[in-house]
Amino acid sequence: MLEQSQTRVLTCIQCGKCTGGCPEAGKTPFNIRMLVRKRQFKSSIDENIPWYCTSCGACTIRCPRDVKPSEMIIEMRSSFVEDGDIPVSIQKALENTSVQRNPWGRSRAKRGAWVEKLGFEVPHVSETTSKRLLFTCCIQAYDPRCMVIPVNVATILNKGGLEFGILGEEEACCGNEIRRIGESGLFEELQEENIAAFKEYGVQEIITLSPHCMNTLKKEYGELGIKVTHYTEIVAEMIKEGKIVPKAPYAKKVIYHDPCFLGKQNGIFDEPRSILKAIDGLELLEFSRSRETSLCCEGGGGRMFCEVETTYQRNSEVRVIEAIEKGAEVMATSCPFCVMTLEDPATEKGLAVKELSEILMEVI
Repeated sequence: MLEQSQTRVLTCIQCGKCTGGCPEAGKTPFNIRMLVRKRQFKSSIDENIPWYCTSCGACTIRCPRDVKPSEMIIEMRSSFVEDGDIPVSIQKALENTSVQRNPWGRSRAKRGAWVEKLGFEVPHVSETTSKRLLFTCCIQAYDPRCMVIPVNVATILNKGGLEFGILGEEEACCGNEIRRIGESGLFEELQEENIAAFKEYGVQEIITLSPHCMNTLKKEYGELGIKVTHYTEIVAEMIKEGKIVPKAPYAKKVIYHDPCFLGKQNGIFDEPRSILKAIDGLELLEFSRSRETSLCCEGGGGRMFCEVETTYQRNSEVRVIEAIEKGAEVMATSCPFCVMTLEDPATEKGLAVKELSEILMEVI
């Protein structure tokens, strides 16, 4: 693997397209082109630099030589993890995941506690006919702000007549962020544990609530033979088929923020927008950087668990300022990482941040 990585690095022509698309370039010490160059010459790299990367994937998507710069960053981090040269907060997140199977270190027994807020029973996936699993992201299982998302989505799917089940405490972190932090061994443990549960209970389909979970289960768990989708894909189809009907109007100007792991990395752009367009009275606005060129919120790649040293205007604030300038009253997104990152600067400036399911729940 390392030999293949070095071969890829040597094919770099230093065109700079990676840096041109990087959300951290020019604002922080992070320069992906220069890091690739140092890797070519096997030069030493400051241990703090790789942590600026948000794993948005823009560099890898733009690279004309398939160097995969974002994978190179993971490899760099892996060497620092092995040597113990990592931020204390990252170390804590890894320890928490090792013990409780989530970076926050919350009790694994409470992973399915959100179902208590529902007005109906959600069975274990083994008890369903469809063997359709609703997979809950760690943030949404434990964070009070985001715990509303699985409650909302489960309610919406139930209203649409879709059968699904959960794993509850048997579900472990998908490992998306763990892998990007550079802890490949722990990622493999999580992967094996989840795959074993999927096989034991005969899971045939997985609906994910987080784009980060979807990306890993779909692309990094090998050939599962299981259909993996993001909930917006399912809900958009339900609305199209008339199984879910937005009834109340939502007379607000809403601007949609494309999450990196849903949009640029998995090409899901239209489904979230079709959901918003189906709501009467809602005026959908667009950022100047949207869809494939959407500006990363900076929540991925382990950045949710560590604070970089450089002081600069964060992308989340840039996003909020543009949303207000565009006349938006609400910024909508479909990723818990984006919700968490965008909400603080938005609240300070009087802009509401809503996960898509929150808007839907207001109108159905």
